[in-house]
Amino acid sequence: MSASGGTKAIIAALLANLSIAAAKFVAAFFTGSSSMLAEGIHSVADSGNQLLLLIGGKRAQRGSTREHPFGYGRERYFYAFVVAVVLFTIGAVFSIYEGVHKLSSDEGVESPIWAFAVLIFAIIAEAFSFRTAIKESNSVRGSQSWVAFVRRAKSPELPVILLEDLGALLGLIFALFGVTMAVVTGDPVWDAIGTLMIGVLLAVIAIILAIETKSLLLGESATPEMERKICAALESSDEVERVIHMRTLHLGPEELLVAAKIAVAHDDTAAEVARGIDQAERLIREAVPIARVIYLEPDLDRSRTNA
Repeated sequence: MSASGGTKAIIAALLANLSIAAAKFVAAFFTGSSSMLAEGIHSVADSGNQLLLLIGGKRAQRGSTREHPFGYGRERYFYAFVVAVVLFTIGAVFSIYEGVHKLSSDEGVESPIWAFAVLIFAIIAEAFSFRTAIKESNSVRGSQSWVAFVRRAKSPELPVILLEDLGALLGLIFALFGVTMAVVTGDPVWDAIGTLMIGVLLAVIAIILAIETKSLLLGESATPEMERKICAALESSDEVERVIHMRTLHLGPEELLVAAKIAVAHDDTAAEVARGIDQAERLIREAVPIARVIYLEPDLDRSRTNA
């Protein structure tokens, strides 16, 4: 994923959420709707999350230091994980609390026209943000399904924004359902039910994000396709007979570490092995440009030697 694509989706989501949050709080004040209040808090949490993603992207651009020789690329993973925690604690927990509190209250929805007007505006704004995230994701998703894209993407920004925007749209639908039923039936319990539905939805999305970003934070290997390209590049080098074993690790979304033990001919001189390693590194970077850090260990092919 290009950093520019992720940033564009983040900024679109941030602008949408800031305007939506203000409108929701106004509607919550005039209507007394817990669904609208929960949705307002949801939009504030989402806005904070987008700021966190922007901060993570900026901090990840710092160069390597003695203390962090491989750079700060994983900052993007850390801030994406923080987003999941914020979404759960602020968005989900507050919405569930507010819904439970509303169940014991007999306060109905006042001035529902405010709620309907804001919800319609919010749905349009969120749809625009979601459309931007889908467009940017499609440019890098390839033939993957959406589920596979969210699970396998090494850049966290687009999957996070996609799930946030999807959650926001569904949350608005739940809020619209709760407010509509409360107005039609005159029973404020429906507003509480809509609020609880929003809370459960946010909790599910937060858990999914936490699981996926935790995996990235711990360190994931390159995709099988990338590893095949790296092996093919190595074995196309003149001095490399075969790859004995290889390990890859993402130091960041666009930075890959490659470590491999390669078999060389037993009668090769040190100079020939060194030239072969230089050529192999060049071929790897041509095949997989994000392979920035490469460690190659020459060895004899002991399986053939023993034979």
